Amino acid sequence: MLIRFGFEISVECNVPVPMLLALSSHPEFSGRLIGEDFVRNDRAVPIVEYLDGFQNRFSRIVAPPGRLTLWSDCVAEVDGAPDAVYPWAVQHAVEDLPYEVLTFLTPSRYCDADEFGEFAWKMFGHFQAGWPRVQAICDFVHNHTTFGYGFGRPTKTAHDVLREKTGVCRDFAHLAVSLCRAMNIPARYASGYLGDIGVPPSGPDDFCAWFEVYLSGAWHTLDARHNCPRIGRILMVRGRDAADVAMITSFGTYELTWFRVWTQQLPDGTSDAEIGGLLTTLPYSDALTLGSSARLY
Repeated sequence: MLIRFGFEISVECNVPVPMLLALSSHPEFSGRLIGEDFVRNDRAVPIVEYLDGFQNRFSRIVAPPGRLTLWSDCVAEVDGAPDAVYPWAVQHAVEDLPYEVLTFLTPSRYCDADEFGEFAWKMFGHFQAGWPRVQAICDFVHNHTTFGYGFGRPTKTAHDVLREKTGVCRDFAHLAVSLCRAMNIPARYASGYLGDIGVPPSGPDDFCAWFEVYLSGAWHTLDARHNCPRIGRILMVRGRDAADVAMITSFGTYELTWFRVWTQQLPDGTSDAEIGGLLTTLPYSDALTLGSSARLY
């Protein structure tokens, strides 16, 4: 399966503003990339790429005064299989966990897991430890929380989500992560591209957040917002929560003037040469039909 993915983001600055951009596919993304997935801009501003402590690809830039458009456009070849389900996966005793996953047991900026201990054990302690317990947490978050872009805000914690019963996809992930950590299940935040492949259209494309849990010696993908295996995830970033992997971290003020994302399945049999022809076109030109995917903030 071939998926064309990318974004176009415009910002307006009054003065030079240093920025860190978490807008590239993760080195551990398992698909084959056709073309190059890196952040580009329309003013030839230098960009330096580096890996953070979670092995996410970050781009470092100083946005100049005026309007700056950032974009990327690439094609991924994936196996087309939905998220794997492992109902037999078991939970490890804390003392048996590898040291590198221990950081995903403790509270973080948005995942205030220390607020959930009594509630989590009361709600989920009777479920079989391991996958069944994590799935019960997913079911609860999915049914408890109403999705809507108007419900998002930059200060919203998992405990806020539990109380308000609303949020965007990152809030679903934060609540699920916090409940897992409260029950000694290592859990981490993840986000990337997820188009409406194999499901009815849900509106304009966007980045999507989900979460991963450590069971039976491996990390597994779950999605509390959609709560069903999905096809075509393209991993961008992982971290303790969204604070580690904000799309744009700025050291100064800016205005977001344009934002759109595309995640489109290409016809079977599209050749690498044909893909190369597609990718020579700037994503904001008329050659890319994305009118329904544009959203202005």
